[in-house]
Amino acid sequence: VDPPSSHNTKLTTPNDITMKLALLSALVASAAAFAPAQTGKSSTALNVNELELGVTEPLGVFDPLGWLETEPEAFERRRAVERKHGRIAMMAMLGTFVHNNKWTFDGYLSPSNNIKFTDIDSGIGGLFQVPAAGLAQIILVAGFIELTWWPASKLDGDYGVRLGKINNWEQEPGKEIRQKNAELNNGRAAMAAISGIFVQEVLTGQNLYEQATSGHWSPFGDGQGFF
Repeated sequence: VDPPSSHNTKLTTPNDITMKLALLSALVASAAAFAPAQTGKSSTALNVNELELGVTEPLGVFDPLGWLETEPEAFERRRAVERKHGRIAMMAMLGTFVHNNKWTFDGYLSPSNNIKFTDIDSGIGGLFQVPAAGLAQIILVAGFIELTWWPASKLDGDYGVRLGKINNWEQEPGKEIRQKNAELNNGRAAMAAISGIFVQEVLTGQNLYEQATSGHWSPFGDGQGFF
């Protein structure tokens, strides 16, 4: 089936309920990637104890399912999943801001299907307008990165990327804990934010930019005002 070519396609397909349930599941999963309890171990430069990260005010320890007590051996992998999903969500939020502002590539996304980059909706509906071959390319590139360049098997998530004095952890060890806490917390916020944006787009038919410019912040109104 050819993807829709309308620039302002509304998300009113029969798959809305399934999408909402999937998004709710994703939100629950991100919440389950919890912040662990503190231990008596001390952190040293370039050797931060993962159990000491992510436990910040005002939430502190967040372990609603009690996995720290019942499945402590799974913590390392779950923290790696939380970190990775947080990074993806932060990129997704950045992409939302860029695309909602109509910043797109010139030319054709799919010359064979006569689809330009500007033909793709800026909300979540745009994903379903990308041809299957394009989605396959995205999945293949993501898989290549996961398996080779930044392998998911490296659970500490440290791939040696440093930005000069910004990440000079050897000289200023305190930065490592502060910046890793910031990454975790910003990733958690981004996971909640992008999930909320998806749900609200499905409910209102408006992307984030359209909601903001119209002052429509409630997903249950008519799109003409705050409520």
